[in-house]
Amino acid sequence: MSRDERFLSHAQLAELAPALQRQLDSEFGVELGAFDAQSLLLFVAGRIGPAIYNRALADARSALDARMESLQSALWELERD
Repeated sequence: MSRDERFLSHAQLAELAPALQRQLDSEFGVELGAFDAQSLLLFVAGRIGPAIYNRALADARSALDARMESLQSALWELERD
């Protein structure tokens, strides 16, 4: 995996770049070529990707903690005196 593929695969770049080009053109009148759009996507993904990834891990950790508490309760209910 190349450094650029850490956040977006080549297929994702190929899909997202035209959408970014259309958005920038329609909203701001800025025309970007395909290479520039992909470069901008990689830059933005590199900047915000880690924050989004860390937030997703925190959310997964919270969900797992809640599930573990539920499982512990179920086990405590099975204990016999």
